[in-house]
Amino acid sequence: MAAGGGARSTLNTPHSTLHTITTHIPMTQALLKGKYQYRRRLPHHQRDDRAVFVTFCCGCLDPLPEAVRDIVLRHCLHDDVAKAAIHAVVVMPDHVHLLLTPLRDLDGNPHSLVEILQGIKSASAHSLNRVLGRSGPVWQEESFDHVLRGEESFEEKLEYIRQNPVRRGLVTRPEDYPWLWVAA
Repeated sequence: MAAGGGARSTLNTPHSTLHTITTHIPMTQALLKGKYQYRRRLPHHQRDDRAVFVTFCCGCLDPLPEAVRDIVLRHCLHDDVAKAAIHAVVVMPDHVHLLLTPLRDLDGNPHSLVEILQGIKSASAHSLNRVLGRSGPVWQEESFDHVLRGEESFEEKLEYIRQNPVRRGLVTRPEDYPWLWVAA
């Protein structure tokens, strides 16, 4: 990054002369937080006012100790009605599923999925590390997300989240799993 917030690039010409070009591109908040999509290894798309099904996995703690799953659930619900309408969350031993709809900020722009997930993953990792007396990453860098297309898809994903602990053999009924939360 060049002084003043511009981008700097270096080019090699056929004559092996080195040139440095500085472009003056203002780094706005929307550019920095990846307002609608961002890309690491997987594409991540966000559509205004559409629910998103998200999965993120443990990177180092597998399985997540039961004692810290409450912390993860609390962090997932922290921004409910502030940055996202949280419809459902399940904290499994090795991953988390969320069903959420990003809300709009004071300027009318939707909060980015990047911003929401970074907040959840960062805050929960700090809390888990503090409680467990360890340091380092807790979550894999990437998350998997899918923009839902309709009411049928919403209900299917909601039921998928509810049944996840049952399918894994952790409980016989979804309501018996302590780290499952579904909006009323």
